[in-house]
Amino acid sequence: MVEMTVAESKAALAVFGERLDLAERYVAHLATSGIERGLLGPREVPRLWNRHVLNCAVVANLIAPDAAVADVGSGAGLPGLTLALARPDLRLTLIEPLERRVVWLNEVVDDLGLDNVTVVRTRAELAADEVTADVVTSRAVSALDKLARLSIPLLHGSGEMLAIKGRSAADEVEKAKKVIRKLGGRETEILTVGDELLEEPTTVVRILVAP
Repeated sequence: MVEMTVAESKAALAVFGERLDLAERYVAHLATSGIERGLLGPREVPRLWNRHVLNCAVVANLIAPDAAVADVGSGAGLPGLTLALARPDLRLTLIEPLERRVVWLNEVVDDLGLDNVTVVRTRAELAADEVTADVVTSRAVSALDKLARLSIPLLHGSGEMLAIKGRSAADEVEKAKKVIRKLGGRETEILTVGDELLEEPTTVVRILVAP
């Protein structure tokens, strides 16, 4: 079990509520088989809660009830599995091209009994034919201009893209403006979430897509 600080424990309870035990099991998977199979580096173990799981899970506050969410480049389930744990009302499709990651994700989904998650092995640019989402999420996939090309088609003309970004968010938005507009992005904003829970709030680029 990965120990939490008092602040992390308080934040995790606020985010996951009665499903905190499932979140703890997910973190245990990350800290064991996730490291063993190369989904995360061993140095990340002490930072799993704050830097990874809680950093992603607070994004759930931005998503409307009962939304269909596609998570691009899901990897170790960040943010996809954290959103599924925090919000059982959401329907998650995790899009991941690498087989070893897909196998691991399915193992974790089965172990946690997450009936609101489907894992799809495909490249994001090929997924639009089989995935339609209200919201597309991502974290640490690529620069925003390329990420918009991968994500926005999954919305099929209407919805929003939520990309977890770092301090370069404003620069990425500036560089991607033309691409976003061409793809149907009507409004782009940079938000911070988790201010009241996390030492370092999460930065999210939100792009509203409409006809």
